[in-house]
Amino acid sequence: MISLSVLALVFGVVFLAELPDKTALAGLVLGTRYRASYVFAGVAAAFLLHVALAVAAGSALTLLPQRIVHVVTGVLFLGGAVVLLRNKGEDEEEIRRPGDQSFWKVAGTGFMLILVAEFGDLTQIMTANLAARYDDPVSVGIGAVLALWAVAGLGIVGGKALMRRVPLGLITKIAAALMLALGVWSLWEAVA
Repeated sequence: MISLSVLALVFGVVFLAELPDKTALAGLVLGTRYRASYVFAGVAAAFLLHVALAVAAGSALTLLPQRIVHVVTGVLFLGGAVVLLRNKGEDEEEIRRPGDQSFWKVAGTGFMLILVAEFGDLTQIMTANLAARYDDPVSVGIGAVLALWAVAGLGIVGGKALMRRVPLGLITKIAAALMLALGVWSLWEAVA
């Protein structure tokens, strides 16, 4: 059974954490150069793979005693908040233009870019933490995938307008505050 509250929480946290990430910028750049649907297909497939790996890792953590899981996830959330606040903007990666505009070339470029850029990224670690925290891999997985796809879609289709209206610093601070709250809550539950 899917928990809508867990799904919504995961969606919100992952969405806000991913917005200021380099992959949103990469999606924006790819979306301005190539057919949006081709770019999204590649990016979406890469995010799906990353979430599956993260949820599997987080589900393995649930085999540990609950107190240890709360401490580990709390510390990792606090570390994630620090990372978000310390990153003052990442350089946009140079994206190589494929020789043609075919579906496989464009989708493959998007897939490989996200696959490499997101491996071990903050949102992948957050997803593993959330899967361990809530012991609900389906709800966490769906929430994370939908959030990553939403950010990719915004980056590809409407990223320029969003960044003009909402300051990137504000988005980063909100995501860091949510991670800080989740970290403190997890540590409190470990002690209580």
